[in-house]
Amino acid sequence: MCGLTGWLNWNQTGAAQLPLLKEMTETLTHRGTDDQGYFINDHVAFGHKRLAVIDPEKGKQPMTVKKADCSYTIAYNGELYNTEELRRELVKDGFKFNTSCDTEVLVMSYVKWGKDCLDRLNGIFAFAIWDDQHEKLFVARDRLGVKPMFYSEVNGQLFFASEIKALLKHPNIQPVVDREGLSEVFGLGPSRTPGHGLFKQINELRAGHALTCSTKGLRIWRYWNVASKEHTDSFDETVDKVRFLFKDAVERQLVSDVPLSTFLSGGIDSSAITAIAANYYKENNKGPLSTFSIDYEGNDQYFEKSKFQPNSDADFKSLIVNQFKTSHEDLLISEEDLAGYLKEAVLLRDQPGMADVDSSLLWFCKQVKKETTVSLSGECADEIFGGYPWFQDDFEQDGDGFPWIRSLQVREDLLNPKWRSRLNIQEYAMERYKQTVLETPLLIGENLKEQKRREMFYVNMHWFMSQLLDRKDRMSMGATLEVRVPFADHHLVEYVWNVPWEMKQAGGYEKGLLRKALEGYLPEEVLYRKKSPYPKTFQPKYTSLVVSMMEEVLSTHDAPLFELLDKNKVEKLVYSRGEKFKEPWYGQLMTGPQLLAHLWQINEWLEHYNVQIEV
Repeated sequence: MCGLTGWLNWNQTGAAQLPLLKEMTETLTHRGTDDQGYFINDHVAFGHKRLAVIDPEKGKQPMTVKKADCSYTIAYNGELYNTEELRRELVKDGFKFNTSCDTEVLVMSYVKWGKDCLDRLNGIFAFAIWDDQHEKLFVARDRLGVKPMFYSEVNGQLFFASEIKALLKHPNIQPVVDREGLSEVFGLGPSRTPGHGLFKQINELRAGHALTCSTKGLRIWRYWNVASKEHTDSFDETVDKVRFLFKDAVERQLVSDVPLSTFLSGGIDSSAITAIAANYYKENNKGPLSTFSIDYEGNDQYFEKSKFQPNSDADFKSLIVNQFKTSHEDLLISEEDLAGYLKEAVLLRDQPGMADVDSSLLWFCKQVKKETTVSLSGECADEIFGGYPWFQDDFEQDGDGFPWIRSLQVREDLLNPKWRSRLNIQEYAMERYKQTVLETPLLIGENLKEQKRREMFYVNMHWFMSQLLDRKDRMSMGATLEVRVPFADHHLVEYVWNVPWEMKQAGGYEKGLLRKALEGYLPEEVLYRKKSPYPKTFQPKYTSLVVSMMEEVLSTHDAPLFELLDKNKVEKLVYSRGEKFKEPWYGQLMTGPQLLAHLWQINEWLEHYNVQIEV
């Protein structure tokens, strides 16, 4: 995939700004390695870094096309899965193409349909187009937010980039974090509010949103959202439709001019993608599908069952590999690598992340990249089909905040007294939750219980799923590996959004509808296994490593972490090896050593970015 950065300046850009543009683009070190390019005119500057997947020779960017003496320049990060359908339609209208890449199809779609091209795109994308005829910048992000985009308005200029670090390279944008930003980190982290960039001067272009900037000013609008309507299909019709939409999404995302693989954990989501992909490879004589899995050294010895993690994945994974004859590789990460990649994971995200959940994925992607350039992964199924514990009837549906953050009181207690009174993170988190709930498109006539459940699906889509997509994009880009997520296909999301809970929970199973749709594809043992989340390490050595890392922070007299947190309380937490913290900081498994690693990442973030706290 790619990275882009640039700005719009009505007081002229000009060639003199090229060194700064190059510096900002070079900052996108983890996004593309095949080439980088620049475009500058009197008002706009684009920088682009590329990882070539389709048409490596001709798809270089920024790309300028001309139509009727008008020129349009694009910088694009993403992948279109309906490229050929769009190309055929445009050719019928007289458009001619010089490449086979989707970049040219995307910019030509804008030439033909303007902003309405967004309604026709099927894919993951973040892009900027300079429309020379109308002297207008057009920027858009895909419907579910698989690809990132940030922007900043400073002194009448608009800056944009795939990553926050590129924006911070500009001298007009400072790493200032105010009370709101700190509330994001300590009240909501490692997630953040949709549209929020943590730093005071930086915003995120939200998923499903677009913007234009011209002499008339800046305009931002939402071009897509799920729409609530009555579901009229029978259960059998629903199963058939889900099966069709999912299979179509996977097969569309298998298009690549470079080696492709799937992530395979042995869970239902990754197994389903692998089954569809392996069958497609067999039917098209493409040879065996490459699959990869990750586990931790020593987990077979130290694994502990819990209500969230009832079993390990190894046996289920083997069933899939044997049935579909994939070319499989098990990758075992050491505890040293797990801890060692924590720093790079922070720098890739530009914020404190999910600790070893991030660092393990980063390491894993780097290993997969040695063999393939594109891979498919199973994120988003749980948010779409209701796979998490908080969707179930015996879990809370009373609207008392984010169900994956039950640690607000302890988070607040860790703050030092000054910031505890200034931030009020419990109130902040609840307000953000309520704002998202109010956005939910409701169905008239739906009973209160189903309305609450619909709100839960909406909050999950825009918070928990967004966080996981952000993690997958940043860690994979750190390895220059493109990872695609078929469950985030918007046609599938739109359809399943309105399916009643009784169908989604078919047979009393979480994601029962998906399981039913996959009958005939997967072995029964895999199809109806109990859900197990992304694995964590149970190796005591990892705990010792992160304890040592935090002890070093404690011994540093000017560690920025203790400008904000109570050092004595953190010290007690460290010396208990994280055991004093029983409630997950975030999600289902982020306790003990994972929390210590997260606190270490916060300190690293504050220090590396030279974060300036605005009181």
